[in-house]
Amino acid sequence: MSQFIYMNIQSLAVFCGSKMGGNPVFAQQAAALGKLLAENEIRLIYGGGSAGLMGLIADSVMQHGGKVTGIIPKLLLEWEVQHRGITELIISDDMHERKRRIYSISDAALILPGGFGTLDELFEIVTWNQLTIHDKQIYILNSGGFYDHLIRHIDTMKQEGFLYEDAISRIRIIDEPAALLPLIRA
Repeated sequence: MSQFIYMNIQSLAVFCGSKMGGNPVFAQQAAALGKLLAENEIRLIYGGGSAGLMGLIADSVMQHGGKVTGIIPKLLLEWEVQHRGITELIISDDMHERKRRIYSISDAALILPGGFGTLDELFEIVTWNQLTIHDKQIYILNSGGFYDHLIRHIDTMKQEGFLYEDAISRIRIIDEPAALLPLIRA
């Protein structure tokens, strides 16, 4: 969106849906991203579930020899069904602790398609960035144009004077997983 800082990323928080969504490109890109992370020895940090895009990306990382840390709150152990085949599963007391721990052990964050929870995580990590609680880069994988309307709305918020330039400059939009690699391997 604006100025961008390149970093060498060792661990990436990925926020995405606990459902697959209706467009097959969502699953295709989640699987490709998992393979890319594993091949480049980037640890996946995610919500710990085995369902939907969450489970798919974790499975892909593991199938390609990568490492995965999942953090799931007690409340969601059955709803999202914790993943039992990952490197490390941490059970948190609640959603707030889950997000805080994910943010604290990752070097950057990537947002894939998802629902309300995914948007909550996106906006919270951007807000924490704005408040200087962290300075992590934030990437949005706009699979199949899923986030086109949201991106336009963010531009509207900026044009109308509601966003701080330093926070918005840390968001980078990509259209395919392969576009991430040059950005995180500086």
